[in-house]
Amino acid sequence: LVSGSDDFTLFLWDPVNSKNSVQRMTGHQQPVNHIQYSPDGKYIISASFDKSLKLWDGFDGKFIATFRGHVGPVYQVAWSADSRLLVSGSKDSTLKVWDIKMKKLMFDLPGHADEVYTVDWSPDAVSYTHLRAHETGRNLVCRLLLEKKK
Repeated sequence: LVSGSDDFTLFLWDPVNSKNSVQRMTGHQQPVNHIQYSPDGKYIISASFDKSLKLWDGFDGKFIATFRGHVGPVYQVAWSADSRLLVSGSKDSTLKVWDIKMKKLMFDLPGHADEVYTVDWSPDAVSYTHLRAHETGRNLVCRLLLEKKK
C-alpha cells in the first residue's frame, strides 16, 4: 500500500503487519497528485504539482529516478500492461510517454487544447497501443506504433 500527500511525501505501508509506515519517501517539491504501482509490482510512480514524476522501488520504497519534461503540474500517470512504458498527463496540455528501462522520454504528444486530466492504456493492445487521454469535455485516442518486445 502506498499513499501520497499535500505535504510532498509518500508513505509505503504494510498494514497487515504494522500500523506504522514502512518507508517515508521524499523528494517532490510540491504536493503529490497521483501514485500508481506498476502492473508487475516492481515500481511505484508518483506525479506531482512540481512538474515531475518520480520512480520508486515497489518493494522497499527506495528512490530510483526522476522524470522531467512537463512544464505544468502532472495530474495523472498510467502504466502499460507490460510495465515497460508510462504515460503522464499534465496541465501543460501534453501527454508524455516514458521508457522505464532507459529512464527517459520516448514520445512527447502535444495536441490537446486544454489540460490533460486523465490517461489510460488500452488493455487489449497487440502490435500497437491505444492510449486514451481525457481533457476538459473532450476525448482523444492516440495510436502509438511500438515495437513489440518479446
